[in-house]
Formats: sequence, structure tokens, C-alpha cells
Amino acid sequence: MKTHKNHLRLLILLLLVLLACAGYMTVGVHFENQKLFAYAMRIRTPKLIAMLITAFAIGSASIVFQSIINNTIVTPCLLGMDQLYSLIHTAVFFVAGSGSFLAVNANAAFAVDLAIMGAVATMIYSYLFQKTNHNVLYVLLIGTVLTSFFSSIQTTLTRVMDPNEYDTLLTDLVASFSNVNSAILVLSVAVLVLVAFAFRKELALLDVLTLGKDQAINLGVDYDRCIRRLLLGVTLYIATATAMVGPLAFLGLIIANLSRQFLRTYRHSQLITGSVLFGMAVLIGGQLLVERVFVYSVPVSVFITVGGGVYFLYLLLTQRKA
Repeated sequence: MKTHKNHLRLLILLLLVLLACAGYMTVGVHFENQKLFAYAMRIRTPKLIAMLITAFAIGSASIVFQSIINNTIVTPCLLGMDQLYSLIHTAVFFVAGSGSFLAVNANAAFAVDLAIMGAVATMIYSYLFQKTNHNVLYVLLIGTVLTSFFSSIQTTLTRVMDPNEYDTLLTDLVASFSNVNSAILVLSVAVLVLVAFAFRKELALLDVLTLGKDQAINLGVDYDRCIRRLLLGVTLYIATATAMVGPLAFLGLIIANLSRQFLRTYRHSQLITGSVLFGMAVLIGGQLLVERVFVYSVPVSVFITVGGGVYFLYLLLTQRKA
């Protein structure tokens, strides 16, 4: 009965997403003028695709990451993954320069950022989880320190960087769907599909992993290997979304917990679907407001960061009371 109710809720979410997509693609469009209509579609279609991809990547990664660490208020952004990406991208830009092949070719820059972040983040966070024995307080504390550490190095690099190169770099580090890196849309979809296919066995074990390490091992799961592989998948998903639109701190926290509170189930297939759909609704609705109400004066990342920070405090307070 509960599964049937959740399927109905997911269907309602899907309808809301479809309405948001239709609204974004049609509001303010001059249908009577074919040239203006074609121009509007050419501008809006890549943005819409990017929002759908970003919601899929961050929504999926956030639920999986919460299951890995067995806590619902921890997301990759709270452990500095977004800041790590910014540091890596800045370092590559700083070393290679704005006129290099990596800076000019979006696909090459995307591939290098993805490879470096995948390797570095997997090593750092795998070691972190192992040494802290998945203790949430220790993980959050070390994650806060790492965030400050990555930010400090990145700030140092930008200070000694040529101002003209910093101007070019800044457009990649501020999350905005107004300047989507549409050149990597196809490559991004390919990466997400390949990662999901490669780690499909580990994804199928998520319901078991949430029972705890001892219980999972007793049920025949290679726990440490599963955690490492899932963490690599989470890192690649976060890096893919960040490379496309820039860091979106707190988006994962919002949509993952909305999905958990809305569906109230342990089944990850439903939780991930709900998180992805919530992400699509939030991003498309938010971008529609940015373009039609605020006329591009404020990027959607500002609303997500402010709302996510308030929501994070709410979750902390309500969990403590519980």
C-alpha cells in the first residue's frame, strides 16, 4: 500500500516537473514570430537540458552519499567537494593559462577536471571515512577544515593570477544557468550513463548498506569495496554537474531531504527518483523566477544557498529535538 502511495506521489512530482518544463519553454515566447520563436528555443533548450542533467547528477549523488555515511544531513557540499572542484579547476587554469588548449577546449578541460577530482576526492574521503569509522561529527569537522583549506589555496592562486585570466575563470566558478557550458552536454550525459552502468551492482546494494557495516558484511557484501566504488561514482556525478553550471552548494541537501520526508521509505530506487524530480522542479522553477521576475540580476545559486542554509539549520534543530 505504501509503495503504491509513493508511486502516486512520484507521478505527481513528475507532472509538476513537466509543467515547470512547459512553463520555462513557453513563458514570454513570441509564437507569432518564427524567427523569435526559433531563437528562444535555441537559447532555452540547452539551459533546460543542463538543468535536467544537473538535477539528475546532484539528486542521485546526494542520496547515495547520505547512505554511504549513514546520515541524512550530510551532503557532498558540506565536506568540501564543490570547493575541491573549484580548487582543481583553478589550479589547472593557473598552470595551463587562459590561452591553453585546456582553457579553450571545453571537453578537454571537463575531462581533466573530472579525472583529477575523481582520483583526489576518492583517496581523501575514502581515507577520511575509514579513519573516523564513519563518525558523523568527526567527518563534518574534518570536512569543514578541508573546505577552508581548499578555499584558502584557491584564493591564493586567484590572487597571484593575471586579472584577465581571473575574469575568464570566474565565469566557470559562479553557478549560473545563464552561461551554461553547452559544449559538454553530450559528454556529461555519456559520463553519467557510463558511471550508473558501471556501478549498477553497488547501487542495487544500497538498501543493504544502510543496515550498517556489520549487517552488510554478514549478508555477504564486500562493504569497503562497495563504499569506495560508490564514493567514486558520487564524486564523478558532483564533478560533472559542477563542471557544467558551477558549484551549487546545498542543492543536494534540500532535494535529498525533501525526497526522504515526502516518500518516507527505505527503498533507494524511490528516494533517488524523488530527489531527482525535486531537483528538476527546484532548478527549473528557480531559473524561471530568475529570468522573468529578477531579470537575471541574481543567479539561482544565491536562492539555493540561502534556502539550503536555513533548511540545514532546521534539520539540525529538529533532529536534536527528536
